[in-house]
Amino acid sequence: MRDTTNHIKKYISNNKGKVIGVILGLVFAILVLSIGFFKSLFIALCVFIGYYIGNKFDKKEKFLDFLDKILPTIQK
Repeated sequence: MRDTTNHIKKYISNNKGKVIGVILGLVFAILVLSIGFFKSLFIALCVFIGYYIGNKFDKKEKFLDFLDKILPTIQK
């Protein structure tokens, strides 16, 4: 049993991208089947936006600088 567990851990550590992709695909498929395609797409969009904003904060960028980049400037 320990050998199997170690083999699974080694496989996951060597194939992180594949494992994450499979898990995300499974979650998206379950969401589509349970709440519908467009609601699932909206959830995925919100998660992506949240990730993007969180990444900006992790890089110590200021929120106002972020807003200046995405919102148009008003000129008088």
